[in-house]
Amino acid sequence: MFPLRDNHKSRRFPLVTVLLILVNIYVFFRELTAPDTESFINSYSLIPYNVNFSELSTLTPFITSQFLHAGFLHIISNMWFLRIFADNAEEKFGHFNFLVVYIVSGATGGFLQYLFSPDSRLPMLGASGAVAGVLGAYLVFFPHHKVETLVPYGLFMSVVSIPASVMLIYWFIIQFFSGVGSIAAAQTGGVAFWAHVGGFVTGFLIAKFYPRFSMFLKITTKGSPINFR
Repeated sequence: MFPLRDNHKSRRFPLVTVLLILVNIYVFFRELTAPDTESFINSYSLIPYNVNFSELSTLTPFITSQFLHAGFLHIISNMWFLRIFADNAEEKFGHFNFLVVYIVSGATGGFLQYLFSPDSRLPMLGASGAVAGVLGAYLVFFPHHKVETLVPYGLFMSVVSIPASVMLIYWFIIQFFSGVGSIAAAQTGGVAFWAHVGGFVTGFLIAKFYPRFSMFLKITTKGSPINFR
């Protein structure tokens, strides 16, 4: 199943979403036009073997790698999903919080992928983990939104309007079992499915507990007493 559009447009201009798409395109252009593309990728991508948690400089790729892509199909697919699902999530979180969720989801997804192959010397790159976090949040906030989806029927394709919950849960299940199947081939490269899983779960959990967090902030700013139990 491939999403084409959702049926609920944001009432606010998705400033951060647009900026993220533009930044990803710009970095991809820099990547393509770099004098030494391989060196450029190795400098900013996440290479598990190079990670040293006692050296901050080796941890920045958990963020910088989110803005690199392995090819045109890679960046187009990531930006397409971001375009469809991010505007509503950004409206719900607010601009700054949405950006934080995006970056944290991407970093968490990268960390989970790292745990499965900490000795790998292969570069990990892409916005997939961060975008997956947006999808996880969307599932929490808008499960009943309809998504026009391209669905294959044998040799033919049909556009079907389905609930976002159906499409996103299906997507997550595919990523999870693909991740399980990729464990044995962790050193040979390919799609970082665990980054997708980690990012999705992160976005889902943040969105799930976000209303309570927001309520806590409102209460504390008013100076009202709080009882924890």
